[in-house]
Formats: sequence, C-alpha cells, structure tokens
Amino acid sequence: MQLIADSGSTKVSWRAILDDGSVRAIETVGINPVFMEDAEIESILTEKLVPEIGTKVDAIFFYGAGMVGGEISAKLERCFGKVFPGSTCEAASDVLAAARALCGHKPGIACILGTGSNSCFYDGEGIAENVRAGGFILGDEASGAYLGKRLISDFIKGLLPVPVENAFKKRYGLDYMAIVQKVYREPMPSRFLASFSPFIAEFRNHPHIANLLKSSFEEFLRRNIIHYDYKKYPVNFVGSIAYYYKDILEKAVNASGMRMGTVLQGPIDGLVDYHKNKK
Repeated sequence: MQLIADSGSTKVSWRAILDDGSVRAIETVGINPVFMEDAEIESILTEKLVPEIGTKVDAIFFYGAGMVGGEISAKLERCFGKVFPGSTCEAASDVLAAARALCGHKPGIACILGTGSNSCFYDGEGIAENVRAGGFILGDEASGAYLGKRLISDFIKGLLPVPVENAFKKRYGLDYMAIVQKVYREPMPSRFLASFSPFIAEFRNHPHIANLLKSSFEEFLRRNIIHYDYKKYPVNFVGSIAYYYKDILEKAVNASGMRMGTVLQGPIDGLVDYHKNKK
C-alpha cells in the first residue's frame, strides 16, 4: 500500500493506494512537523489513519509547505516508522506536489495560487528552476493573501467604490486599528488577509474588483512566469484562487502571450495518478 498526504496548516488530505489499485480518501487535522512533537504526530496517525487502513504501509509520500531539510525528513521517518513499521517515507515540498500533480512525468511549468503563491519549471523528475515566492510581504503575487492585502489597502486608503466599501463595513465591522492589530501584531496575518477571498469573489464582477483580480494575475505572470520557457510550455496551476478565477486567469495568461494548461483545485488526485504511474 502507498500512502500520499497533501498537508496544509489546518488539514491533511490523504489517499491510500491499496494493493488492488483502488484508492481510499481520508482527512485528518493538519500535521506540521516543524512545530509539532513526535508524540502529537504519532497520535494523529494512530487515532485517525490506522483504524481506516491498518499498519501495513509500504511507502509514504508526505507533501507540504516547508517540507524540506534533513531534520524534517528524519522526524517524519521516525513517526511513520513507529506507526507503520517497515515503511519508507519521502517528505517533499508543496511546489513539487504541484509539479507532479500537474505535469506527471513530463516537463512543464507548475504554479500554486492558493493562500500563498509559488511557481517552478519541472523537468519531469524534479524542480529545475524556482523563482522565489517571497511570502505575502515581498511576493506571493495573486495569492489569496495578496488579493486580501490589496483589498484591505484600498479600504484603509478610501479607494474602494462606495457600494463595495459599505458592503465591506457591514460584513466585517473592521476599522483601521483592528486591521493593524490583525496584520502586524497577531499570528498568521497571511491567513487573515486570505480570509477576504469570499468577499472578493462576491464582487468579482464589479469593475474595481475585476481590475484588482486582472492586474494581480498579470503581475504574477510578469514577475514569475516570465523567467521560464513559457513559449515552449503551457502554464499549469493548482490552488483555490486559480480554480475559482480560472476565466479571469486564462484571459491574463493569453494576454501575456502564454498558453493556459491544466488547472486543479488541489493536487491530491493528480498525485495519486503520478504515484500509480511511477516507473
């Protein structure tokens, strides 16, 4: 049996590829080996996964943001080895997850547009080029956090059209000091900024918000994808922002002289295909 994990901060989407080729879907709370102790990780595996699939697992592929480095790999190997004796474990980044899900075993350009954003050129085996994402302060163009940052910035500077501004005030009841508190003094400001995605989606057809989306996607392409061989390869995307704004994103891609490729809401099912067909 192979076990694949797409790990986020709040949940992990698991797929167990059984020996007969069938696939079982499981969901657990998030696992972050950077901050969690071994016992906490093992508890989640034992209580949530073992009752569903047992302990006879041959290989585990664990994908998530920040899943790089020997210390992280060693921690996951310890935890999985204790719960699933005899298993092997590979820890890989969310960027590699996106590339494998979108491109399989062929080269291509793979992008993430979710709470954060990232991109790479994938050579069919690994990440050959990667423009640094920069995070929501220095980069992450067109991510949920970036879109939220632009919306909030327009709000505090009085640039939102009156109907949008009034709807925002009624919905959230936020003033300038509350926003500053959330962004600069509380943990996980990127998640706070990304939480405005439903509001942006609701007003996506308003000219101001439509331009916010269009210009953000154009900026992502101009500052990131321009560095890859986009004339030869189409641009593929995974993530909720890319998925729900596919029509606007595709127009931006075409206007930039690029070609739209595959768009997936999440990488997990593409990862199942990749590992099923792995040579």
